Amino acid sequence: MDQINGLPTHIILVHAVVVLVPLTALLVLLCVFWPAARVRLVWPTLIMAFGALALTPLTTQAGEWLQRHVVETPLIRTHTQLGDTLIPWTIGLFLVATAIAFLHVRETRAARRSTAVAPRGGAVAPRAGTAGAQPGDDLGATATTAATMKATAGWERVVAIALPVIAVIVAVGAVITVYRIGDSGAQAVWQNNFSQTATNGRPGG
Repeated sequence: MDQINGLPTHIILVHAVVVLVPLTALLVLLCVFWPAARVRLVWPTLIMAFGALALTPLTTQAGEWLQRHVVETPLIRTHTQLGDTLIPWTIGLFLVATAIAFLHVRETRAARRSTAVAPRGGAVAPRAGTAGAQPGDDLGATATTAATMKATAGWERVVAIALPVIAVIVAVGAVITVYRIGDSGAQAVWQNNFSQTATNGRPGG
């Protein structure tokens, strides 16, 4: 769909992208650095990141259609070229939001397991009804489980350390890219296309 209500689709979609991408970047940073906010915002952030990812190529394609229907200028070419640079950043936002949601689910499940195990005082329940079961079998299973949990905690710790750094880079990069694209679009539309003095007879600027 190239037009909506007689207007190019691009100029409508671009407003959604300009709002959605910076807002998603802000929510990503809140989720990474503020655990209390992450509990409430992790799923809306993931949904918005997906929305930004889906809207970006649609907006770019609509812009390419509009480029073919206007007089091409160097400013329009610059704007079009910059528009193609946003998709990697929206992909990055979506991947970071997905990683945050994944860690949130892991943390929630770990907290529930801790709550369920706590009343037992950490004791290992015997595996009744198992033929040939020996006391050492429970110890071996416990050791294996502990080793698995330790390995899992290891990579989760690496992700937890790296994720804030990646989130800052992606969020800042996405916001700067949106600003540059928006500024180039405004320059392409309005530069030398308005009068420096009032033309409607009203006083003032």
